[in-house]
Amino acid sequence: MLIPRKKTPDLSVPTLDHGAFDLSSEQSERGTVICFYRGYHCPICANYLGELQKRVDDFAKRGVNTIAISSDGEERTRMMADKIGATTLRFGYDLSLAKAREWGLYISTSKGKTSIGVEEPALFSEPGLFMVTPEQTLYYGSTQTMPFVRPHFSELVGAVDFAIENDYPARGEYTGAV
Repeated sequence: MLIPRKKTPDLSVPTLDHGAFDLSSEQSERGTVICFYRGYHCPICANYLGELQKRVDDFAKRGVNTIAISSDGEERTRMMADKIGATTLRFGYDLSLAKAREWGLYISTSKGKTSIGVEEPALFSEPGLFMVTPEQTLYYGSTQTMPFVRPHFSELVGAVDFAIENDYPARGEYTGAV
């Protein structure tokens, strides 16, 4: 389990059009939103990433970078970026399942073709949404076992505003006895 205010695992993946992404050298004023998605086979992911694409500038105005990452290869990642009309959202690919597990993501097995007729990979990670500080500590995290009912990016933008205005710390950091 990742712990707020503690260092996250390292994360390095190639991106479609922005060179290599390396979380440890990511430059931002307030952090990076990392959206792990299931892959090109997931129609819900396409809708979700379309919403993130619409919010990239909102995050940027607040000093927050964004990236969407999956274990898909470059070709399927390009197909997803094209499908949602990505213009400013960075797309990372080739996430290893071992790294996905390090981040606390759930791993699923293929059930064949999806509702849109695209074959699922043999193994793939389920969604996760994280905000990591410039110091590479966890500020916010959400993982899911299913593709449904994901956090809304508009609410995360609002939460960033609240956190900035109130110098609100990451929560969930207590690891002692209960």
